[in-house]
Amino acid sequence: MFASLSVRSILDRGRVSPVLLTILGLTLVKWIFAATLPIAGDESLYWMYSKHLAAGYVDHPPMNPVMIRIGTTLFGDTPLGVRFMAMVVGLPTTWAVWRAANLLFKDGALAASAALLFSVTTVMSVGSLAATSDPMVVMTSAFLLYFLAKLNDTQRGQWWLAIGLAFGLGMFSKYTTAFFAVSILAWLVIIPANRKWFLTPWPWIAGVIATAIFSPVFLWNANHHWASFDYQSHRLIIERLSLRYVFELIGSQLGLATPPIFLLGVIGLFAGWGDQRHEGSARVLIAAMVAPIMTYFLWHALHGRVQGNWPEPIYPAFAIAAALAAHRLIAEAGLRGSVVRWSKKLAAPVGLTIAAAVFLQAAFGIVPIGPADPTARVLAIGWKPLAAKIEEVRKRSNIPAYALMDYTTMGWLSFHLRSDAPIIQLNERIHWIDAPQPSAELLQGPLLFICKGSCDYLEDLKRNFAVVEKLDTFTRERHGAAINTYSLYRLERPARPILDPVYPAMNIGDRTI
Repeated sequence: MFASLSVRSILDRGRVSPVLLTILGLTLVKWIFAATLPIAGDESLYWMYSKHLAAGYVDHPPMNPVMIRIGTTLFGDTPLGVRFMAMVVGLPTTWAVWRAANLLFKDGALAASAALLFSVTTVMSVGSLAATSDPMVVMTSAFLLYFLAKLNDTQRGQWWLAIGLAFGLGMFSKYTTAFFAVSILAWLVIIPANRKWFLTPWPWIAGVIATAIFSPVFLWNANHHWASFDYQSHRLIIERLSLRYVFELIGSQLGLATPPIFLLGVIGLFAGWGDQRHEGSARVLIAAMVAPIMTYFLWHALHGRVQGNWPEPIYPAFAIAAALAAHRLIAEAGLRGSVVRWSKKLAAPVGLTIAAAVFLQAAFGIVPIGPADPTARVLAIGWKPLAAKIEEVRKRSNIPAYALMDYTTMGWLSFHLRSDAPIIQLNERIHWIDAPQPSAELLQGPLLFICKGSCDYLEDLKRNFAVVEKLDTFTRERHGAAINTYSLYRLERPARPILDPVYPAMNIGDRTI
């Protein structure tokens, strides 16, 4: 299938090519589900951030909340409004991958394959639907690679300006972009013809552009006790070494790439160096855009969990490496050639099947697995009727405000309740440093505390409040099966200040980088 696809075949005699048809069809399906699926917990956090825009937040730069604010301004506080900009960037991101592959390897069929393989990874087929920082940083990574490919192809220094722009916007989206500075440096040093750029002003100007774009985030940190940088630096602390998380990281990438594309990508990164066909600079660039990030996360996995989405910025380059293997090693004899051929045949069907399974389970809960259903746990399924029940208890009990201890419950309650009653997270106050702070009078209570599951905070509540009265327990359900339980407590007469300090040691959970 892929061998017959070239750049010109994208529109051939009025016939839409299979690649373009697949990408556009998948995009349409994603738009439908983006508009209808309940939002995820992290999406609700960034939605709340978007209500009080700032130049930085404890866990991320501000790009994603800004994009959510644009979407909700256009379409309201709806799932489509929250996800609108995350969905808009999908096609430009895929275009950048396709163009980069064509510029680097001068092969239209390979470029079309790269675009298709990229689109059917779980990262893009499913992950790009969520309004987190990942769609934005994958987009900036794809365009950074595209601009580097343009520089490699044209040797025109002006492309460094675009490189600086993409790098700066990437840093404005997610700190993981910083690893690409190592990628670019390695590419310049390893390829002799590229070393000339050190003697020109262009890369230095690019650095100034990137720094200028990122500077608001730096200044926000400087004005907030370096909170975000401090939070991220805690990930460097090594307490003990273990291989447990290494295997977990590899397994997560196997799922996010899909197994056939994962095999093709690994083979493409490590194979074929003896026959470079004048493509040495292109191959080094692709490897360099993957190696620093994965080296760091493999090291990190020796002492802590690496969330599967953290390495997502490598996927534009990784998809091109997969397409390189699919085209250049297809005729090879032996085991590796067989793996390439089978992986190439299965890549699109497996990727699309995985996407269909996830979307159908998320939307309809086809497999009735109750609390074990990951889509039900991640998405706010069942929260709309639950929020109405909780609000009824609050009004009946004449309690003016809510109190919670986790941002997911706070986000989902805020999104589905739309009540005038304040909702206060008692801990992790650094999340809300740029939002209006609760008044001292309000904190005196009474408060309606919502506790998820077994309520690990109950003993702390009893130490901090003279009155801790259980009012009710509700269950979040899907098709009659319990997902979570939520207990409601009336809190009155605090014995001490009940809000955590804004700037404690930044130990607020193992969340995304």
